[in-house]
Amino acid sequence: MVNLITGPRGSRKTQQMIDLANEKVKTSNGNVVFIKKSHKDTYTVDFNIRVIRMADYPDILTLEEFIGFLYGMAAGNHDIEAVFIDSVLKQANITLESLPVFLQKLNKISTENNIDFFLSISAEKKDIPDIDSGVYNVIS
Repeated sequence: MVNLITGPRGSRKTQQMIDLANEKVKTSNGNVVFIKKSHKDTYTVDFNIRVIRMADYPDILTLEEFIGFLYGMAAGNHDIEAVFIDSVLKQANITLESLPVFLQKLNKISTENNIDFFLSISAEKKDIPDIDSGVYNVIS
């Protein structure tokens, strides 16, 4: 399942993501991953959550490379139950225009590997193309 947290910048989406990740790790039998551009605002993330700072991977520049990175994570660790991607529009070259393609690919990874994805998107729900397809769970 792909879950989306939407809202304008400054609407506490990151904190909501951290709270969800911290709750998820308490009930998870597998691993929980939290992906951010930097380590800013991650001091309250549970120690049992694997935090990945994408700034440590500067060669991942395109949507396709980011998807490949996620496939590699899934292939390398079959115990991942949830992946939280904060500020998805700051990752690689993902934009509002390319977001529908990214979400389709993410949904495929989710289905194939039984991984729940949670994404924060700095945009209003109405501004995100194809979000009302019924495939995605919009949390806010």
